[in-house]
Amino acid sequence: MTAAASNGAGPRIAVTGRIPQEGLDMLNEAGLVDAWVSLEVPTVQQVHDIVHGAHAAVTLLTTKVDDAFLDAAGPQLKVVANVAVGYNNIDVAACAARGVIATNTPGVLTEATADIAMSLILMTTRRLGEGERVIRSQTPWQWGMFYMLGSGIQGRQLGIVGMGDIGCALARRAKAFGMKIAYSNRRPVAPALEAELGATVMSLDELLSTSDVVSINCPYNPTTHHLIGAAELATMKPTAFLINTARGPIVDEAALAAALNSGEIAGAGLDVFEEEPKVHPQLLQCENAVLIPHLGSATLETRAAMARLAAHNAINVLSGGIPPTPIPVPAG
Repeated sequence: MTAAASNGAGPRIAVTGRIPQEGLDMLNEAGLVDAWVSLEVPTVQQVHDIVHGAHAAVTLLTTKVDDAFLDAAGPQLKVVANVAVGYNNIDVAACAARGVIATNTPGVLTEATADIAMSLILMTTRRLGEGERVIRSQTPWQWGMFYMLGSGIQGRQLGIVGMGDIGCALARRAKAFGMKIAYSNRRPVAPALEAELGATVMSLDELLSTSDVVSINCPYNPTTHHLIGAAELATMKPTAFLINTARGPIVDEAALAAALNSGEIAGAGLDVFEEEPKVHPQLLQCENAVLIPHLGSATLETRAAMARLAAHNAINVLSGGIPPTPIPVPAG
């Protein structure tokens, strides 16, 4: 399941999942690469075997980087380069305590993920998932004035929870579709950006109660676990839609399924799930839910750019330099 390729010298670099060849080529120039080549996700033990003795580890979001991982790698490990913008799979504090630099790949996947979020907005509001299932199941249908009516988004409010790069990119797309933009964030964005987007900052409660579509674009951490639960869903309009392209555990899936089944909200579009690849069984029964398998960054161009950036991060640290995108070490 692993393959070694090398220039014959240099530090050992472990890659815990398949990445595009562009990234591997860069790593091969820098050291001895031991890469997981199967499309299957390696077990924890297999990951630990791969990283044992490595000076750099290039990891995927399915790789848990914790004390056990760091113990298995050994004290020579210098860097963990995550091929993802999210890093909830990494214990950054544990890495820092051992002098290991952790990095991620922000920026390069912004546009692709915003595209998916906008796609889910259109799919949910216009009932495209339901319509496609009608055709594929060969269910009899006939065009009619009142057949499978959706909701228009022009003039409607999009509430963005988390106004980082992806949130801003989504806001630009939604504005082009004629939507009004509201956002909730740890701090207001720059006045010039707020003016460009025509965006209004709100508390989370106000955003939930006034928005026609709510999009989750914030990072996942202990403070955002189940940020959207039963109480928050009850705050939303019964005509509103929830979109999540961030991380699954930000939304309480059981509560969401209940809200969808009861008509408490109109629909949802999810690219991420609490226990990927598992999906809450009640969500699978919701006709008003569009469910796709974590495709936010899934373009050839984006995945290649992610691999190259992760390789840059690893190589820079190994050569004694500063990585382009280090993950901030939490205070305390």
